[in-house]
Amino acid sequence: MRKKAALFFTVIAAIFVSAALAIGYQEGLPPVETKPGFANYKPAFAGQTRVAGARTKTPYKVVKIAKRLGNPFAIVAMPDGRLMVTLKSGTMEIHDNNGALVKKITGLPEVVYAGQGGLLDVAFDPRFGSNKIIYWSYAEKADGGTLTAVAKGKLDVAAGKVDNVTVIFRATPATKGNLQFGSRLVFDKKGDLFVSLGEKFAPENRVHAQDLDTYLGKIIRITTAGKPVTGNPFEGRAGARPEIYSLGHRNPDGLDIDPATGELWEAEFGPHGGDEVNWIRPGKNYGWPVITYGLEYSGDKVGDGIQQKLGMEQPVYYWDPVVSPCGICFYNGTAIPEWKDNLFLACLSGQQIDRLIIRNNRVVGEERLLTDKNQRFRDIAYMNNMLFAITDDGDIYRIEKQ
Repeated sequence: MRKKAALFFTVIAAIFVSAALAIGYQEGLPPVETKPGFANYKPAFAGQTRVAGARTKTPYKVVKIAKRLGNPFAIVAMPDGRLMVTLKSGTMEIHDNNGALVKKITGLPEVVYAGQGGLLDVAFDPRFGSNKIIYWSYAEKADGGTLTAVAKGKLDVAAGKVDNVTVIFRATPATKGNLQFGSRLVFDKKGDLFVSLGEKFAPENRVHAQDLDTYLGKIIRITTAGKPVTGNPFEGRAGARPEIYSLGHRNPDGLDIDPATGELWEAEFGPHGGDEVNWIRPGKNYGWPVITYGLEYSGDKVGDGIQQKLGMEQPVYYWDPVVSPCGICFYNGTAIPEWKDNLFLACLSGQQIDRLIIRNNRVVGEERLLTDKNQRFRDIAYMNNMLFAITDDGDIYRIEKQ
């Protein structure tokens, strides 16, 4: 009997060890963040910040495949296995997966290339193989200042241009200033388009992140024609913009859909501390600027200096001090098993690729990659068992199994 019991517990222990290794754990690893925070607020639950560290066991390699492309904002996997890079100055570039330039794409609408503005994200129509339609977001000049706009058109790679350009959405109102436009684009499984929109930074602008009659500080869901999706959470509510999917965001520069669950995830810049990762659900309020784990850049409290309020969502994870999470993507491959369904974030001030292990919508492990590059990482994309990261300097790194 004792032998059977011993065997049973040995098997159970082996299962737990195998499971731990499968998700990249090594026992006893401390949190990866060791610096003191700016605000040092108390988290709402265990594991909301400074979770246990993790380390990838599968050997992988990092190769710089392109350099000095310009001032990029996005790197996006194309349906045909190539990469599309957007340059904030107003052009796009197609590169193969070895980094070689295939074609420059010009002739897009004029962008406001200033501050954090310019040409932003790009997304490919779910039927791109047959219709060649692409969508992009950009900073646009408008009466009263600037705003984030979304356009679509037909990509002609051979000619290096986009035909039949149509602006399908404008995030009104226009405001003065050239900071915090957002914006990322991602299609859901039904073929509708999510767009993340910043609140434009200034105190007189950021309060509108809580208002349903503006698009500032929101994530919206629209059709490919730019119309509100039927069934959006604020459809039919008096005074509410029907395109709004969620509210209370600061500057949501990361957006992706978990391939395992189909759920939408977002990363956004906090102020002085309080960068966030959020699990986005329809109609939810994510709190900015009422609740935050950060401070004003002056060191003062934001508003009442509170971190929790009834009716407002807690971030799944936050950083203090900041890492400045920009583009994000889920790893959906099999080459590096412990990365399966992990969330990867391109970090600017953190100068790293941050890997978050998520289980049941909670972060259970964190790892920092490419810290030796000393680069501000702007965006990251998954394609064919590989990750592609682009830096503010315009360098592209390919990360793959060794």
